[in-house]
Amino acid sequence: MSRNVLVKGVILAGGTGSRLDPLTRVTNKHLLPVGGCPMICHPVAKLARAGIRDLLVVTGTDPVGAVARLLGSGRQWGVDVTFRVQDAPAGIADALAMAEGFAGNNPVAVLLGDNIFQADLAPYVARFLDGGSGAHVLLKQVSDAGRFGVATIEGSRIARIDEKPAHPRTDLCVTGIYMYRPDVFQVIRTVRPSTRGELEISDVNNHYAHTRDLSHDVLDGWWIDAGTVPALQEADRLALHMPDNPCSVTHR
Repeated sequence: MSRNVLVKGVILAGGTGSRLDPLTRVTNKHLLPVGGCPMICHPVAKLARAGIRDLLVVTGTDPVGAVARLLGSGRQWGVDVTFRVQDAPAGIADALAMAEGFAGNNPVAVLLGDNIFQADLAPYVARFLDGGSGAHVLLKQVSDAGRFGVATIEGSRIARIDEKPAHPRTDLCVTGIYMYRPDVFQVIRTVRPSTRGELEISDVNNHYAHTRDLSHDVLDGWWIDAGTVPALQEADRLALHMPDNPCSVTHR
């Protein structure tokens, strides 16, 4: 792929936020404050600063009105925002499937709405485009890898990803930062629901791993899945010191 290819951004902001109960009894988790801005502003700002201008936000039926009121057209970030509604929480891959019409023949950069991180996204998107792989994921060393999809590395490639393993093979978790070429939607159609009744994104990524078409980077800086109360508090503390304001993007 060439860097001249138009990359579209997808933010997956569904789910019930049960790990953040009782905070999520009164509002959707993606509207909770992180570093002085609602959580969902962070992925919007990351994609905007990476030069990605067309964004799709997939959210649930209850919060869609509030999320739309907050983000509006996306003008304050210099982006165009489209919204889709996931009727029920049926997995990350199910939510991503809703982006097929939006993506068209373009690659997509996908962020989970509760992933808060320090690094600039642009260099990773550039490496994905230059490398030509079908999919690209960002990994991070963590002390509690069993909470996530865990990558096993053989040589220079990901050999497999185990979803929330009881005994992780490595300390490399797969963050909620993914990049795919347009055939990902065909791959999703081959995925079967897990025992949780959801379409797992790890199954999608394992398809690319098994066909040796999955590339990866280890993410620089700090990264937090802000889906629990302690993690949300830590994300809020760290984000307060970020030099850029995610509530908007200033273009020079």
